Amino acid sequence: MSKQIQAIRGMNDCLPQDTPAWQYVEQVLRQTVASYGYSEIRFPIVEMTELFKRSIGEVTDIVEKEMYTFTDRNGDSLTLRPEGTACCVRAGNEHGLLYNQEQRLWYTGPMFRHERPQKGRYRQFHQFGLEAFGIASADIDAEVIMLSARLWQQLGLTPYVKLELNSLGSGEARAAYRDALVAYLEQHKAALDEDSLRRMYSNPLRVLDSKNPALAEILAAAPQLADYLDEDSAAHFARLQQLLTQAGIEFTLNPRLVRGLDYYNKTVFEWVTTELGAQGTVCAGGRYDGLVEQLGGKATPAVGFALGLERLVLLLQSMQLLPQLPAVADIYLMALGEQAELAALSVAERLRNSLPGQRIMVHCGGGNLKKQIKRADKSGAAIGLIIGEDELARGEITVKWLRQDKPQQTILLTDLAGLLA
Repeated sequence: MSKQIQAIRGMNDCLPQDTPAWQYVEQVLRQTVASYGYSEIRFPIVEMTELFKRSIGEVTDIVEKEMYTFTDRNGDSLTLRPEGTACCVRAGNEHGLLYNQEQRLWYTGPMFRHERPQKGRYRQFHQFGLEAFGIASADIDAEVIMLSARLWQQLGLTPYVKLELNSLGSGEARAAYRDALVAYLEQHKAALDEDSLRRMYSNPLRVLDSKNPALAEILAAAPQLADYLDEDSAAHFARLQQLLTQAGIEFTLNPRLVRGLDYYNKTVFEWVTTELGAQGTVCAGGRYDGLVEQLGGKATPAVGFALGLERLVLLLQSMQLLPQLPAVADIYLMALGEQAELAALSVAERLRNSLPGQRIMVHCGGGNLKKQIKRADKSGAAIGLIIGEDELARGEITVKWLRQDKPQQTILLTDLAGLLA
């Protein structure tokens, strides 16, 4: 026997018993973003590597260690997309969707990062994201956050997630803060761990995001980004807080919230939970006004967020908030005898024409009535239909109620659609 091939580590199958949960979550996401006027955009899974180096930043963990990058037969360096914002901006620039326009877009699909697989974090994972382009004011930041809050409300997750906010200010403000932070970290160089030392000069704001408890005291005393905010960013952040308060959305200011990607400015936010252990971020986003220009377009303000579907499904499962799984079929058609088996598929097709939306499963492979009823019950169908040689000769069929205490009845085939409707 040849060796069985298995899935790549960290790239998981979604089995039939799991897909209804995903379909439910995806349906809620689609309905919610549609209610705010967002339109779907789809882009390739593979992009030029340069797209992510220029957007995410060459000294980030994603670009340095996590991307799936390869050289194709033409000698081009290509990468499986590790996130969606850069792809969305590239597509918007390429097709003339962004300059001097307002766009509200959403997308979903698989992303890829070569990380150590663990609960809630995988090498192939699925993201849902949205981006709003062309609006510089804080009201669009507020709308994006309010939309995410509505998602939690629709899914029943509001009690289990909390909103954290921060502002990164302008590029100039961040540069001034960066210099002050590096100077401070240099004073504590001997106490920093290897990861923080590596980031100290290349991406010092990420040091603030360290999960090492030994550094908590040092980082707590570090300079505050809020003290370096430029006037425009401070006013923008104050207005955002006012709008969220007016909308009744509770939030916590987190001066250590910096996000892991280079392109963010001004508003950054995360929805976090304590229900998933170490993987506590459910949704994250912010403003990235310089990215469109950085990727070759005209300067365009933008804001958005992304959430991981695996982590969201896991949270819903943990909180027992997923609806009951639907049955595989609504109606299960059984046939007894060679002529009845020949007729069964045709009867099912006529029913599908008459009853659109009903899921009608035909028993295939023969077997006695007991076996077929057992399969019908396993399908979850509410109604079983039985057609035998004698019924077929008389143009009749037997209706058996599988989930109700009602007597079965035999009716004319011509009356069946009307009864089931």
